[in-house]
Order: sequence, then C-alpha cells, then structure tokens
Amino acid sequence: MLTQPLQSKFTIRDDQEVIVETGRLARQADGSVTVRQGNCIILATVVANKTPKEGQSFFPLSVDYQEKFASAGRIPGSFFKREARLNDYEILTSRLIDRALRPLFPEDYLCEVQVLVTLISSDAEVMPDSLACLAASAALAVSDIPIKEIISEVRVGRVDGQFVINPLRSELAKADLEFMIAATDKNIMMVEGEAQECQEEDLVKALEIAHDAIRVQVKAQEELRKLKGVTGKREYEKPAQNEEVREKVNAYATSKVYEVAKAALGKHERAERFELIETDLLEHLRIEYKVPEGEELAEDIVKFAKTYYHDLQYYVVRDMILNDRVRLDGRKLDEVRPLNMEVDVLPSPHGAALFTRGETQSLTTVTLGTPLDSLLIESAAISDYSKFILHYNFPPFSTGEVKMMRGPGRREVGHGNLAMRSLKQMMPGGDFPYTVRVVSDILESNGSSSMATVCAGSLALMDAGVGIPRHVSGVAMGLITKENKYAILTDILGDEDHLGDMDFKVTGTRDGICGVQMDIKVDGLSMDVMREALEQARKGRMHILDAMYACMPEARADIKPHAPRMVKLFIDKEFIGAVIGPGGKVIQEIQRETGTTINLEEVNNRGEVSIFSVNKEGVDKAVAWIKGIVAVPSIGDVYDATVKSVMPFGAFVEFLPGKQGLVHISEISWKRLETLDGIVKEGDSMKVKLIGTDPKSGKFKLSRKVLIPKPEHKPREQQTPPQQG
Repeated sequence: MLTQPLQSKFTIRDDQEVIVETGRLARQADGSVTVRQGNCIILATVVANKTPKEGQSFFPLSVDYQEKFASAGRIPGSFFKREARLNDYEILTSRLIDRALRPLFPEDYLCEVQVLVTLISSDAEVMPDSLACLAASAALAVSDIPIKEIISEVRVGRVDGQFVINPLRSELAKADLEFMIAATDKNIMMVEGEAQECQEEDLVKALEIAHDAIRVQVKAQEELRKLKGVTGKREYEKPAQNEEVREKVNAYATSKVYEVAKAALGKHERAERFELIETDLLEHLRIEYKVPEGEELAEDIVKFAKTYYHDLQYYVVRDMILNDRVRLDGRKLDEVRPLNMEVDVLPSPHGAALFTRGETQSLTTVTLGTPLDSLLIESAAISDYSKFILHYNFPPFSTGEVKMMRGPGRREVGHGNLAMRSLKQMMPGGDFPYTVRVVSDILESNGSSSMATVCAGSLALMDAGVGIPRHVSGVAMGLITKENKYAILTDILGDEDHLGDMDFKVTGTRDGICGVQMDIKVDGLSMDVMREALEQARKGRMHILDAMYACMPEARADIKPHAPRMVKLFIDKEFIGAVIGPGGKVIQEIQRETGTTINLEEVNNRGEVSIFSVNKEGVDKAVAWIKGIVAVPSIGDVYDATVKSVMPFGAFVEFLPGKQGLVHISEISWKRLETLDGIVKEGDSMKVKLIGTDPKSGKFKLSRKVLIPKPEHKPREQQTPPQQG
C-alpha cells in the first residue's frame, strides 16, 4: 500500500514553482525523489552497497542522466526504437552532477554508489539539466547514505542585461552569458559555462546570485529530509590504518621526495625518480621489520607503505609550492610554459594548426562542409542541427601509455564540449554557409589539453579562412591553500592538477571570457581570492594570445584552393518547387551536370540556395542555371537560346532553364521562308528577343529576325536592270 508522498516546495521566480517529492516512486532505492517544474518531472534514485569490495582502494561513484523519449511523447529514431547509449548531452549532464556530488562523500567512504537521474516528463520550455543535480542531491538527502553536506545546482543566464535563475529555453536563446553553478549552503563547488566575452566581475556576480538561489534549494531539501524523519547516516567500514608504517614512510621519504620535487625534472624522469624512492622505501622497511633476505615484506605493510608514500608526495609538493613558491618544473607561479605554434602544417585539410605548450601538444584540423553535413542534436524535447562541430581525441600514446582504443569516453566528450563552447562564441553567424568540423588530436599531454585544443582550434579556423574576428585562448589554473597561505598557479602541469584546492580553466579573447570550467574543493573560498585567481588567469590568457597573434594575425581572406567554394542565392518562395523539380529531378540534374552540391531550404519566407563545389566553373554554371529558372522573362530582353525542336510553323527554343518559347517561321528571317529545312536544326544556338506572350495560353513569343539588320529596300528605279542577253 502506497504511503502518502512527502513534498517540499520553493519558488525560483514568481511564476516558477518547484516541487520536490519522495515516497511515491522507486521506494526500494536507498533514496528516491521526483523534482517537478511545469510539466518537467525528473526521477532521481540512489543506491549504495553496504560494504566495499575486498581490496578496493578507491571510491566507485557512477552517475547517469538519461532522457526517456516517451517523456516528450516521442519514439526514438534508432533501428531498435529504444533508448540506447547516452548521447553527448546526457553525458555532459551526468558529468555536471558527478563533479558536484563527488566531494560530498567522506574520503574514507569506499562503498559503491550509483546515482540514476531520469527525465520522465518533458516540458519544451523547462531545461531539465538545471534541475538534475537538485534531484540527485535530494535523493541522497532523504537516504541514510553518508554525505557531508547537501548541495544544489542552478543555471544563471543574463537576458537583456538581467541575471535570471534557471532561464526558460526561449529565454536562454537570447542570453549572452550562461553558467551552471553548484554549491552547498556555504561554498561554491563547481562552475561551468560560456559567455559572449563577459568580464571577470560578471562571473563573480553570477556566482553570488546563483549561491543565493542555491541556499533556497538546500533549505527545501533539508525540510524534505526532516519530513521523512532521516536523523542519522549509516555506519560504514573504514579502510584500515597503520600509523607505525605511516611514521616510518614519512621519516624515510620526506626529504627524498622534496629533493626530487624541487629538482625541476621532466615528467617521465620525475616519475622514474619517485618510483626509485618507492623501491628503496620498501627495501628500507624490509630491513626495519627484520624480514630475512629473500623473503617478501608482508602484503599489508606493502599496501600501507605505497598508500602513505603517494599521500606524502601530495603533501610535500603542496608545501613546497606554498612555502618556497617553487613549482615542480621550476617555473614561477604565474609563468606559462614555452609556446610554439604553426599553421598550415598539413597539405590536404582545409585548415590545420600545431600548438605546443611545454609537454602538451594538439594537432587540430578544420574541415568545411555543406549544410548537409550538419550534426543532428536530439534530446527528448528538441531536435536541432548544429553547423559547428568539435571532436577531441586523447590517444594513449599522448601520455606514453598502452591502453585499449575504444570510443570517446566521458572525459573526451567533456573536454571537447568546453573547447567547442569557447570557440563557438567567435564563429560567424548570419549567412555563414559552411558546416565546420574541428578535430583536435592530442599528441602529448602534461597539463591541460582542452586548453591546447582551444588555442589550436582558433589558429586552425583562421588558417581555414573562417572569419572569426578574434583569437580565443585558454589557460588551466590551480589554487593551493593552507591556513592563511595560498598560491595561484598558472598553466598547471598534469602532476599539479590533482594537488589543487581549485582547478579551473578559463578561455577568452582580449575582450573577455568565453568559457569557464571550475572545480572548487576548499571550504570558505573568499571572492577576493577568486577575483585574484581570475585576474591571474586573464594575464596568462593574454600572454598566450600575444603569441597566437604573432603566428596568425587574422583569418585568411579566402578559403584554400582545395576547400569547397560556396555561393548563396535567395529566391522567391514560389520558385522553390521549380528549382527542386518533380521528385527532385531538376536539382539532381543541376548537381550532376555541374559537379556541385546544392542545399535549398525555406528561411524567413524565402528560398535560400547554397551551392558548393571545389570547382569554380561548376559553381558559376549552377548559379546561372538556377538564376535562369527563377528569372521572370521581360518583354524586350535578349537571350541566348537553344533549339529544342523544329516544326513546319517554327522552332521551339529554350531561352532560360526550364522556359521555352516559339520562334515563328516568320520571325526567323526577314526573308519569306516556306520551310525551315536546311536553315534551323535541333541543337542550334541563336540569339532571340522576347516580343510578347500569347494572351490565351501565356506562351512566350520570340523573334530572331528583330536582332538581324533589316535589308534595305531599294526603289524600283534604282534597281539594276537585268542584263540583256
């Protein structure tokens, strides 16, 4: 028997009430809630194992967001007519939830947790991704799974100069700034979004407004938890500790780790030196524990020693950066690694760039395609086409590893999306005809390869002749704090990536921010420190931009010779059918005869024709053909015509594509003709003039003779008399 469901409500805006409910659906899950706004309903469930798997040393959290097509009254378009693997939008939403939830769990909690968030009812105006993390957090809040705090997540958009919380889909289309922000009642935890060159202070303002809205949502979750009567959290098995081993590890390895850390070694050499210390450490412990020669150290001691040794590296490097203001590769805190960049590095792609920053390298290509190449982006609520595509590939050799080559993982999708959103801000709009695909292949990685993708992508777009007005660069930043000390790091290394209390990436032009991705791990981060970090990121971005402009000052004036040429025509709506022809016969013939690709669609109540070909002659021929079809013949105009058939009374000629008329036998010549035999034959070319139309049939009347000088008619007395024989 169903119990009475419990509800908590809050209002986002005057007309937008959100209802969080538990107790009706999925009651065997550890925690289950629905979140409703308008007709949008999201179901979130969470289940956690009671004990960790034997020997497990990490926290296995899986988060999956999925949209059911039935939620919008649709059937999936796949062959199997059912939801399959997550699409990119669902993966990106899953990542947003995962990044916000993961820090909530205690560091010593190793039980497997699965969070499933499902859109079960769709609203065309309500963006479900802005409610998904609220639903996931609420499911955890009403469970007994141990979490440290409750969070929520909102989208902030700036529409017509005003900040709006969780803007509707129609409002978001007009926004010049959009950030997804997750936070607890006290601290910002995650930020991701894009902007049309906003200023750093705009981002700070968005964070403050979002945090106020999130506090309301956290309070609603606390009320729901209280209604359900959740008073405590389950006990869990904590990993075993051995303080004696920890002390021995620290005593032996601290100074040695410090010496390697400050030696400014390369990535692989540093890793080898750290491994050598670990080997010596285990041998030292074998002697300390008086293990006879030839016998192995106890397995549990080896496990503890390795764990504590890796922890030691983390703390030693952090302290070195904070106290000595020295980094692993010897750079200053605000110093960007050496830059090297080239464009036009490959002969066949339409655009290409090689960008190298330290030990991170991206080879990025640009391909120009037709509108037929655009990408279908489909969710439960909408189906839309994108003419700008960015794919990011991260092969294992880029880090000197051997791994199975599979399809792109969530990391690749997320990194590519950040680069795509950043570069998209500079893409030409309006009548820009091409579908553009950017592909970043990471050839080396030690530091942010997504930011290398942004820089290489910007250079490659300009190399391809895509008219982006300004370069976009990006830089990955780190923040380390301890008590009253903090250090902001510009252009972090891979080894520095996991050390920080705030990892953040900022992309933009000289005029402002285009993209942001932040994960904030420290409690009580002040907005003053945030402002300082953003300002240091801006300086790093400008340094990289200077080098990019030195390499490629502006986009090429024209596309490369082997890239597809494009001409766009606009025709009256009434002629769309004539250009296409019955069953597409006419447009197919034009493409076949001219070697072009033609895309025709109705836009703003007129026909928009895009003609593509690598052959300029073919484009010109197709343009003339289509112009002929849509041309409105005017009496008095002169045309080049081709004879299509010859009849006793005249010749039928085609004077415009698809338009024929009659040149009557009397209009062929000034001479009186009894027949056209030997004078005109099928396939002949002639100039003709439109002299009228038949009032009954509307058929065109054409004349050849009016374009021929009329013979002079001499008076009879001036005529030469016939010679007498």
